[in-house]
Amino acid sequence: MADQYAQSSEDIRPTGVPAIPAIRWDEPPEGPVLVVLDQTRLPGEEIELVCTDAQALVEAIRTLAVRGAPLLGIAGAYGVALAAARGFDVDEAADALAGARPTAVNLAYGARRAQAAYRTAVAGGAGDERAAGAALEAARALHAEDARASATMAAHGLALLDELLPGGGHRILTHCNTGALVSGGEGTAFAVALKAHRAGRLRRLWVDETRPLLQGARLTAYEAARNGMAYTLLTDNAAGSLFAAGEVDAVLIGADRIAADGSVANKVGSYPLAVLARYHHVPFIVVAPVTTVDPDTPDGASIEVEQRSSHEVTELTALPQGPGFGIEAGGGIPVAPLGTQAYNPAFDVTPPELVTAIVTEEGVLSPVTAEGIAGLWGGSRDGRVRME
Repeated sequence: MADQYAQSSEDIRPTGVPAIPAIRWDEPPEGPVLVVLDQTRLPGEEIELVCTDAQALVEAIRTLAVRGAPLLGIAGAYGVALAAARGFDVDEAADALAGARPTAVNLAYGARRAQAAYRTAVAGGAGDERAAGAALEAARALHAEDARASATMAAHGLALLDELLPGGGHRILTHCNTGALVSGGEGTAFAVALKAHRAGRLRRLWVDETRPLLQGARLTAYEAARNGMAYTLLTDNAAGSLFAAGEVDAVLIGADRIAADGSVANKVGSYPLAVLARYHHVPFIVVAPVTTVDPDTPDGASIEVEQRSSHEVTELTALPQGPGFGIEAGGGIPVAPLGTQAYNPAFDVTPPELVTAIVTEEGVLSPVTAEGIAGLWGGSRDGRVRME
């Protein structure tokens, strides 16, 4: 089950990171819980969802209350730890969490990592409490690793921008949301733009509103405003006119899965930006942690793209106004005739030849090749966790 604790919008101040962290583990007297910021309620309200079991977290993930590749990995790990701490079936919880959103590889990675820690502890003779502690330790370790990776990616990304575009004054176009709301730190692509802003080298952040659920308008603009960045919101289909006018110096996006050949799955609308960037000779840069690379997915055609409900396209969902509001089926204003079917993929796939560089905490990969992708897992990482 999940309960909602509200923070008044009067407490939201337009500076810094969100007043409420995107995710946190808490241990009230009644037992451990996982508390997540409900991102469907932003920017109107900062509301927390309190998850007391893995199924509540699965529902939060499916409804996009919790979203963004790195954060999904962290959430998956904490969800398994929650199941262990509450005495539920750990393997069942891990399976449910891993399958909640099929395209986002980090989610399964985090869930399997905590599951592996739990299983190892049990195999070593640990009791339920110690094994649950091992799962929680794995989740906390992943959370801390992601925060460090975020800072490192920001540094690598800004260095790359300065190399490609000497002189500063960067005009960056971004898509969807890739900031602190999706990360244990300050994000992926957004963290690069934020670092450029703090260094006085960001001239303008162009924010795609990101239809149909407006993660750019609701979330990226929210984070940009809080950090005092110079930003402008645009409809997705206005991006071409910006390129044509010479107003874009670089495109920075995140990723939900990177295949072994370097194909990048990201929020739908990313691939058209890559095509525009190539035509207009603008760098197209992907910023993602190494955990987003999936060596078990050989190429872009092998990436399972999540198909979401038609109502997200055929209805205009009202922004949060009070308790009970959010992105829910049947809760919006119809913008298409009743019964209209909609094509609503959550992601699209950009081939590696359109990607200028992939920035990870391990460094910058350019050009993007299968050999280079394989090398990302050959460094300090032990490889992806596999569960039989």
